[in-house]
Amino acid sequence: MVKVTLPDNSSREYDDGATCLQVAESISAGLARVAIAAELDGVLVDLAAPIAPGEHTLSLLTSKNAGAAGLQILRHTAAHIMAQAVCRLYGPGVKYAIGPALVDDFQYGFYYDFDLSGCQAGHISADDLPKIEAEMKKIVAEKLPIERLAQPTDQAQQQMRELGQTYKDEMIADLQASDSEPAPETISLYRQGEFLDMCLGPHLPNTGKLPKAYKLQAIAGAYWRGDEKNKMLTRIYGNAFFDKADLAEHLDKLAEARKRDHRVIGKQLGLFAIVNEVGPGLPLWMPKGAIIRMELEQWLRGELLKRGYQAVYTPHIAKVDLFRTSGHYPYYEHGLFPTMHVGEHPGDEKSREEYILKPMNCPFHINIYKAQPHSYRDLPVRLSEFGQVYRFEQSGELNGLTRVRGFCQDDAHIFCTVEQLEAEIESCVELTKHVLATLGLSDYRVRVSLRDPDSSKYVGEQANWDRAEENIRNVVKKVGLDFVEEPGEAAFYGPKIDFVVNDCIGRDWQLGTIQVDYNLPERFALEYTGVDNAAHRPVMIHRAPLGSPERFIGILIEHYAGAFPLWLSPVQVAVLPVSEKFTDYAAKVAGQLRDVNLRVELDDSPDKVGAKIRRATMDKIPYMLVIGQRELEAGNVSVRARTEGDLGEMSIDALRDGLIIEKETRGLSPLA
Repeated sequence: MVKVTLPDNSSREYDDGATCLQVAESISAGLARVAIAAELDGVLVDLAAPIAPGEHTLSLLTSKNAGAAGLQILRHTAAHIMAQAVCRLYGPGVKYAIGPALVDDFQYGFYYDFDLSGCQAGHISADDLPKIEAEMKKIVAEKLPIERLAQPTDQAQQQMRELGQTYKDEMIADLQASDSEPAPETISLYRQGEFLDMCLGPHLPNTGKLPKAYKLQAIAGAYWRGDEKNKMLTRIYGNAFFDKADLAEHLDKLAEARKRDHRVIGKQLGLFAIVNEVGPGLPLWMPKGAIIRMELEQWLRGELLKRGYQAVYTPHIAKVDLFRTSGHYPYYEHGLFPTMHVGEHPGDEKSREEYILKPMNCPFHINIYKAQPHSYRDLPVRLSEFGQVYRFEQSGELNGLTRVRGFCQDDAHIFCTVEQLEAEIESCVELTKHVLATLGLSDYRVRVSLRDPDSSKYVGEQANWDRAEENIRNVVKKVGLDFVEEPGEAAFYGPKIDFVVNDCIGRDWQLGTIQVDYNLPERFALEYTGVDNAAHRPVMIHRAPLGSPERFIGILIEHYAGAFPLWLSPVQVAVLPVSEKFTDYAAKVAGQLRDVNLRVELDDSPDKVGAKIRRATMDKIPYMLVIGQRELEAGNVSVRARTEGDLGEMSIDALRDGLIIEKETRGLSPLA
């Protein structure tokens, strides 16, 4: 006998082998019609899944109550239907690799990778997407049952070989050869019509359940398993929703995101450049972009000085052994620039030493702390640096300023006693909140990233991890932050608090981070002399409210669409004389504003004032001062604001004072 308890705490009994769908049918025909999957004892399953004898909890999922789990199922099914359509259109030579759902990706909802080298077409372009969508529509109309088959491993592998699906064959072989996991006795396969795929599921009950709210969006190249040594596959991206209105809203957001693309705006405004002659992922800051970065860094440096941080500088290169000691090297080895073998005597291998470009700053700051003795009276020691680091990101992952190979980190490392730790974490939280609020990024969520106890990637003793996680929980609760815990997202040396910011068009960006570390002080044998005159081990905090100026500014460009607030704008005021005879007065006005450290651009070109206004508007300059006969005679200026429009005529003193207030407070204009 099967007994299930439903979400309303009611219970029902069924014969052995009853399926989740039969439970839905017993409740109502309407529920059975709209159900898409089930949650059986907390595990997502297909509606066709049989329920074992005994007592169980069961929730029937529909598009209305399934949340992220429902989108996962929907989009995974859409990926399979797309793969089936590609196989139908381009013949038996198509080999399919992986096709996951993407619930947290802003742009795409699913993709599938294909090897098309064995089929007649040889390749697919973006022009083929409508044809694939049309074939998907036919498959949906066929309402093919989507059936799960649990096959013995050797039988499943043989089936994939017979179908010529070499990538699936390789994946099954890897499962059998894994050292960390026992070889599976069965493999989960899913069949819909003639299409058979290796997949854990769950899926929609049949292809007809896929709503019409789906769209194929893009084609890209992707190396098999992300390794450049492997074959390049064709990746087709798409998205799917339960409702057409949600799809339309999503496509509108994508259109808005394209308008805000920081790579395009950065080029238009002359902020930065990335050129092949220098190297991919190595941005060059143009003068206007350098102003934004300089203002951001100078402001944050001032905030750090107020909070008792001490500035340090460290080299761009170091011995590899430094990162072996810290434990970073095994985790980052494949993402580093190649090792340099350096020695005074090239022929003498014993004199040669290994160096790498610096991938992170913390081992340097640790050695600065270690370079002199410390008493408990010295602690906390707060060391800060805008330190340049280098990581060899894969070329396909590079993206303007948001994913680069050479970048700066607004790094700081705090060395403190156990008793001081929670107060220091709280101070770091306050600083991060202040940074985000000042920059208009007030919509964020907090993630407490913890260790996965079943993973081997973490270092250090269990007791230290338990203490660090408890310290973090205590702080986020004390300051009243809403947070979620995410096991498996911690750094290899300690848990962390991550601030995930939601920008003006709904995209998530992980920005500020605060990490608690009991482990690196152990690895480097750090000490301080305590009240008892004995040696004690400090605790370490890693924190970066920006993360990196490159990535942060890239995000700000898109958040503001290039229209920066006054204090960050490369040009803050454009002075626009109506004609050449007013240039001298315009130059005098510009000079008076420059004298109070405002960034002013005088447009003394022979163009008409309308063209000058359009040019300043395109350059997203916050204020435009139009100067003609009336302004000259009155000794005033006519002010146009980028956001408020025409503010009328005002004295230079009033203008100057208002701009200074707006700049120094980083707030709204008192001129409007």
